[in-house]
Amino acid sequence: MARYTGPKCRNCRRFGMKLCTKPPTKCAWERRKSPPGGQQSTRRRRVTEYGTRLREKQKARAIYGVLERQFSKYFKMARDANGATGDILFQLLETRMDNVVYRLSFADSRSQARQIVNHGHMLLNGKRMDIPSHHVQVGDIITWKKAANTGDDQPDFIASMTADAPRRPIPSWLRMDLSTLSGEVVTMPDVSEIESEIDSRLIVEFYSR
Repeated sequence: MARYTGPKCRNCRRFGMKLCTKPPTKCAWERRKSPPGGQQSTRRRRVTEYGTRLREKQKARAIYGVLERQFSKYFKMARDANGATGDILFQLLETRMDNVVYRLSFADSRSQARQIVNHGHMLLNGKRMDIPSHHVQVGDIITWKKAANTGDDQPDFIASMTADAPRRPIPSWLRMDLSTLSGEVVTMPDVSEIESEIDSRLIVEFYSR
C-alpha cells in the first residue's frame, strides 16, 4: 500500500482531529467538523468493535505517517519485548528519526520532518542521517546540518529558532539547545507525554484478534 498523498484535511475529518498544519480558516475540519463524504445523513452508522479498533490503528498510522507493513512490524517488536505492548509500540513510533526532528521543532509536521531527513539536512552524533525510520537511542545528539552557517543556508523558520523559543513544547525526554540548533535524547519517551488522542489498548486488541 502506497503512502497517502491525498488531501490532508480529509484525514482530519475522518479521524475527528486536526492532523494538518493549515490555519483554522483553511482547515476543512475546523470549518466543518463532520466526516468526509458530502452531505451527511442524520442516521449514524453503527460502528462494530472491530471497526473501532481498526479506526484507532489507522489514526495512529495517519498521525505518524507509517505504512501498514512498518506499523505491524513495530507491533510485533513491541509484543516480543519485555513490558506493556502498547507502551513499547509508541516508544518505537516516538523514537523514529523523523518524529524526533518534528518534536524538536525542526519541522512543522512529521511529513516535513521526513522530507528534511530524507534530504540529508540532519546529523546524528555528527554524521549524516537520511533514514527517517531510524530509531534514536538515549544519549544521541540530533543537529541541523547547517547550524554553523547563516543566511540563505537556513530556512527562515530554522534561523528564527535561535532567537525565539521553539514553536511547540519540547517533551521532557528531549533536550533542546537553541544556540547550537541541536537536541539530545535524555531518556526514553514517557507514555504520558505521547499522543493522548490514541488509545493503544484498542490497537493491541486489533492485532491480537
